[in-house]
Amino acid sequence: MNHIFFPRACRDMVLTLLLVLTMSGASATSISFSEQSLAQGWQFRLLPGSAQAAAHPEAAGWRKASVPGTVHTDLFAHKLIPDPYVGAPEAGLQWIGLADWEYRSRFDVASAVRARSRSELVFHGLDTFAEVWLNGVKLLDADNAFRTWRVPVQGRLRARDNELRIVLHSPIATLLPKVAAMPHKLAGNYPSPYGDEPADTMTGNFVRKPGYHYGWDWGPRYVTAGIWDAVQLESWDVLRVDDLQLRQDHVDAERAELAAVATLDAVAAGEFELRVWQTAPDGKRVLAVQRHASVRPGSNRIELPLHVDRPQRWFPNGYGAQALYHYQLEVLQNQAVIASRGARTGLRSLVLRRDRDVHEQRQGQSFYFEVNGIPVFAKGANTIPFDMFRPRVGKAQLRRVLESARDANMNFLRSWGGGYYESDAFFDLADELGLLVWQDFMFGGGMQPAYDEAFRRNVIAEARDNVRRLRNHPSLALWCGNNEEEIAWKYWGAGKAMMQADPAFASQVWDGYVQLFGTELRKVVAEEGGGVAYWASSPSDDLAEVANTEASGDMHYWEVWGNPAHPVSQYLQITPRFMSEYGLQAWPVQRTIDAFAPRAQQGMQSAVIEEHQKFMAGKGNQRLLKYVDDEFGTPQGFADFVYLSQVAQAEGIALAATHHRASRPYTMGSLYWQLNDVWPGASWSSVDWFGRWKALQFHARRFYAPVAVAALRDTSGSTPLSRITLLNDRTTALHGELHLRVLTLDGKLVREERQQVELAPLSAQRWAEYSDASLLGEADPASTVALFELQVAGEAASRSVVYFKPAKALRWPDAGLQAQLRQTADGYRLDLRATHFARAVWIDFGALDAEISDNALTLLPGESLSLRVRSRASLARLRQALRLQSLDDVLRGIRQ
Repeated sequence: MNHIFFPRACRDMVLTLLLVLTMSGASATSISFSEQSLAQGWQFRLLPGSAQAAAHPEAAGWRKASVPGTVHTDLFAHKLIPDPYVGAPEAGLQWIGLADWEYRSRFDVASAVRARSRSELVFHGLDTFAEVWLNGVKLLDADNAFRTWRVPVQGRLRARDNELRIVLHSPIATLLPKVAAMPHKLAGNYPSPYGDEPADTMTGNFVRKPGYHYGWDWGPRYVTAGIWDAVQLESWDVLRVDDLQLRQDHVDAERAELAAVATLDAVAAGEFELRVWQTAPDGKRVLAVQRHASVRPGSNRIELPLHVDRPQRWFPNGYGAQALYHYQLEVLQNQAVIASRGARTGLRSLVLRRDRDVHEQRQGQSFYFEVNGIPVFAKGANTIPFDMFRPRVGKAQLRRVLESARDANMNFLRSWGGGYYESDAFFDLADELGLLVWQDFMFGGGMQPAYDEAFRRNVIAEARDNVRRLRNHPSLALWCGNNEEEIAWKYWGAGKAMMQADPAFASQVWDGYVQLFGTELRKVVAEEGGGVAYWASSPSDDLAEVANTEASGDMHYWEVWGNPAHPVSQYLQITPRFMSEYGLQAWPVQRTIDAFAPRAQQGMQSAVIEEHQKFMAGKGNQRLLKYVDDEFGTPQGFADFVYLSQVAQAEGIALAATHHRASRPYTMGSLYWQLNDVWPGASWSSVDWFGRWKALQFHARRFYAPVAVAALRDTSGSTPLSRITLLNDRTTALHGELHLRVLTLDGKLVREERQQVELAPLSAQRWAEYSDASLLGEADPASTVALFELQVAGEAASRSVVYFKPAKALRWPDAGLQAQLRQTADGYRLDLRATHFARAVWIDFGALDAEISDNALTLLPGESLSLRVRSRASLARLRQALRLQSLDDVLRGIRQ
């Protein structure tokens, strides 16, 4: 008998019915569960009587809709609105978020399905205030975009032409009267500049929908609505498997102790056999456990202990393989399989270590993750939503970005709390690529009405849905209550202002906060999370009196870039236990900018450019220019500004991340803001919306390399000092050679030393400390650099350069770059050579698709380099489009 199982990832297939199948013999299978996708035949319109109906009659008629989808993408598909990402359309699209919308579909149901004992409509994503009607009967008032909604419909289904109708109400219009009536408003995030709600009456924190829809400092304001995830009709006769948890009780190299925890929803009491099959990473399939179970009507939780001897364990990127086991639960009645469910996991131990300092001068606690007994230095970045309209995010886009993280030697991502809980596809990829994930609950900032019990109940239901959904993923390392809400209340003025205005209400707000984030979400994770740790807020010390401190817990550091906009050298003065946010902005590559703005409209103060620069309400280029000017001077045109913004970002973040790594074991994590983009524009990302790498991503591959040398020049004291640290993330000791050269920009060797070095495992070893005078001797600091290179067999060579003056004060010779592009059997090779020192070399092929094996390079005088180029374009077109740029080119233009 063939058993057919459709995992959740396949639930959007056009029509999936698992009906009763019969076959003779002891192995007969009788599947009593059916799953019918309701993804087809949808239409949408502006709801008659909506406040926006008169002004937008073009949206009043029924039109084809996509499910999963959003109102904005449906309108765009019918050319009723312009592309929300191109030009400057944002202000003209705010009416969409003020309107009410209606979706409908019709579907047939087979007689065998209608005869089933149980039938439920399942909505995996309704955004957000949604009325659900079936055949004229109201079934549901949904109010949370993050929840899965299940509605019994047995006895309500017709054979043909069932009408499913969903009315989506404007979240702004729904909540604005209530929020406006509050005598004291809760702090929000980013007030709308468009007048769709008053700046002092922000509604976003009162609704359980993605906060970034209301605008952020890296993305537009599109308060969308829609059926953003799948809709299904599920029916069964005997029971269905509601959930299969793979709980890991103990894992080491010798043995893994697990429990397959099955949650069964039974129609009636009965006797069943339960079997769990295990498929190992090598493909070997065995029966892991089998037992008898008596179930009662309703929900039943059954634990099936199992073990694996000498398990193939799962490791983060850089520490070992990502071995994955698959488990299949079968429920049998009368020797026939009547229900089944599969799940995948990786076997590992994972602990958040909070060890108290033993040094007398320290009063804090460590913060690091230990995987399979290995203290892992977290190297990575924060992720934000991958699109303003989540249904557009496909697995190929996720794979491109997450593989970029893996390829840059990252092992850790923080999924930020102002977007959405990441998808199964995201976590599947993280499992496969060895990327640990810190998952925030969906609170991005400001303060919520957690003093309201109904609000908290809604959040707890949302939390249980998502913790259960994600708990089998070995990559899931931490659940965190929120982003920046604790420090906003304590230090950013909102809490103090409310305490002065209304102390009683302020205490109510804070008490509700502590109840939700200190107690209730912690309890959900403890009960449902399978041993994954919980952390109350980021940054925090888990609700200790002081938050965002270097001494304990995690830290966000925005005094560089944010207020007071310290120079990047200040990064060296901050040494946290775990840096979970810091960042510098940059524009994406020219080709990405060309996708939303014609060249004639590209200027630092042009309307289109300011619309795609969300920091400081469009004036963020002023802050970006400050950091460019600090190091390089004022660029002469927008193209040079774009190039220098990427150089400033890459070199500044490299300084911070390298300092964090050099501070091991006190510091055990460095996650810069941010990895990806939600749309094309200026941001802190290292990979833009199209998946193209900025200079920072190429630098990250170097500064996150497992074995590296860090040469950090600190100018904070009376005498500048360059501290040299050897970094080894490998679990074994290594032997290598450290090569020091002091040379002029035109290639004259001033000094050279070679030393044999031993690198202890999992360490940062301070090797040496040099004053400027001890490195330079009599050499001119305006035309001389110190170069430290580490060579270890089997590892990529590491290079760190010490500059003794800002780039704008150095006397740069013409780099004399030469390039030859040639065709090879597997693509193309680009051979580069520099006559003199070449800093920040950028290779570009204009409008052509071409992937280069390395970029954002430093070439020494006389150095040659050969790079792989992959492209479908011809050799002739690539040669014609090839453009090289280095820092000396741009700085000469500035000086002229």
